[in-house]
Amino acid sequence: MISLAGRDILHAWGKFVFTGIGLGLLIGVTLTMAGVYRGMVDDANVLLDNSGADLWVVQKDTQGPYAEASSLSDDSYRSILAMPGVARVANVTYLTMQVSAAGNGRAHDVRAMVVGVTPDGAGHPGQPGYLVQGRRLTRSHYEAVVDVAAGFALGERIRIRRNIYTVVGLTRRMVSSGGDPMVFIPIKDAQEAQFLKDNDAILAQRARTAQSPALNRPGVPGLLDAVIASQSSNTSVNAVLVQIGPGTSPDAVAEPIRRWKHFSVFTRAQMQSILIEKLIATAAKQIAMFLVILAIVSAAIVAFIIYTLTMGKIREIAVLKLIGTTNRTIAAMIMQQAVALGLIGFVVGKVAATFWAPVFPKYVLLESADALRGLAAVVVICILASVVAIRAALQVDPAEAIGG
Repeated sequence: MISLAGRDILHAWGKFVFTGIGLGLLIGVTLTMAGVYRGMVDDANVLLDNSGADLWVVQKDTQGPYAEASSLSDDSYRSILAMPGVARVANVTYLTMQVSAAGNGRAHDVRAMVVGVTPDGAGHPGQPGYLVQGRRLTRSHYEAVVDVAAGFALGERIRIRRNIYTVVGLTRRMVSSGGDPMVFIPIKDAQEAQFLKDNDAILAQRARTAQSPALNRPGVPGLLDAVIASQSSNTSVNAVLVQIGPGTSPDAVAEPIRRWKHFSVFTRAQMQSILIEKLIATAAKQIAMFLVILAIVSAAIVAFIIYTLTMGKIREIAVLKLIGTTNRTIAAMIMQQAVALGLIGFVVGKVAATFWAPVFPKYVLLESADALRGLAAVVVICILASVVAIRAALQVDPAEAIGG
């Protein structure tokens, strides 16, 4: 049997191979898009794993602290700790903002999730899972543990709002659901940073307070100072992270907290659902649309190339028909050509995606299962794309083999 694909590779290998490379780059983009989605899901799971929590206690009727704003009193943890089945609790705050280098002779800033945790709370939920350098937070102010993806070095000074922090520890793969690196600071500093106003706003608020007859009553010494002090302090946290005792069901612990403490409580499975099905749902739909578009474009390219190559062999196909070759054999040869082109493209695309994935600013997770599904999709697309060329080849008149 004469193989049209084999003849193309031998006699027109340059055109065939370069076409396969072009198709491969398109397939590489498709695999990368799938890897971006997998990376987003993995970032969400990593965020939950790194929190070390079994339950998330947040403001009632919210889905915080990651998907919505949530505010709890910072003494709420005491009543939660007294509930049956609760082993450990920890207050935590989350604030996404720009963090910049303070001096050090370089200009560098990065978007990060600033996490407020209790200093010297090793083993408690919310703490960095492990350190690659340095130590944990031990002081109540002006220390930070930073993920290496933020680009800050051990001992470097960084600015968060108006305060300067020294990096005392580096951790790895501590990221938000959006892939932003985490910066851990003492919770008191994080509470202040979350609602910190500029100096002019503070002066204006104090002036308005002093002018209020209800808040600055004559004959009530200390009232104005107490009100101003309450306005300048923040006693709220975004969530209380809970670890339950061994052999205890998360749902069994969560239900009494919901009922008696009037908070919203989410288990690991529920929080995972919120992150993946709500927080990154729109991005997932966009990626799915891109994958569909790329699949259609890939099919169109393969169909066009196979059709062009087939039309360039009209005389050869006519000769095959003249010597008695069946339509099934001709169709199989054209399909071989399409599948061979697709396989070359897939190999090029897989290699390209593997090499450029680490360069992407967002985490790209290339899974073997996705690659296998991609290979199957490429073969199916190539087979379907060859139908146009097969139909044209089967309509060739054998007389063209001896015609002018």
